[in-house]
Amino acid sequence: MITKITGQLAALKNDVLTLRIDALEHEVLIPEFTRRQLQRELNQQISLHTIEYLEGNPMQGRMTPRLVGFLSEAEREFFELFCSVDGVGVKKALRAMVRPVKEVATAIEEQDAKALSGLPGIGPATAERIIAKLRRKVPKFALMVAQQQITEAEVRPDVVSETFEVLRSLGHSESDARRLMDSALSSKRKFKDVQELLQAVYQQSQK
Repeated sequence: MITKITGQLAALKNDVLTLRIDALEHEVLIPEFTRRQLQRELNQQISLHTIEYLEGNPMQGRMTPRLVGFLSEAEREFFELFCSVDGVGVKKALRAMVRPVKEVATAIEEQDAKALSGLPGIGPATAERIIAKLRRKVPKFALMVAQQQITEAEVRPDVVSETFEVLRSLGHSESDARRLMDSALSSKRKFKDVQELLQAVYQQSQK
């Protein structure tokens, strides 16, 4: 199974890109939020975290291998979760994911069925199924993706996620823990471990 691929971004069209690797060119499907992140990277070297699946009708023997690509492991993991909901699947998820993972995860966590049903191809019934299945699984995605956007190189993702779990164990709600974390991370300081980040969280909350 191909889980990561690196090459030159040769072409970018709607929901598909072409990645040039030596003499070969590979077609990779992408959701809209990934396309927007890549639109200025044409002819540059990029790496994608990928999902591999077979498309077609197995009864007719027509199965085509496909790759779906993302810029981070967190985005790939979230997409796989989204696809696991009954009635979604890869094609519908690709069409639906027009907003960043952070926004979709927050809508699920806050049980905002109206926001979810506004995504392409996701109606009210599917939105309710998404919330029911994923609500307790998505807080870390809102947190981790926000951390990558705010301060990409300053804190390792495992430090962020472990600090989040510590705050939860100390009695903070998921939304309160994320708010405290976002406030501390916005300082753009470097935190080498959980203890340093926790200290910053509580210093920030006392201001």
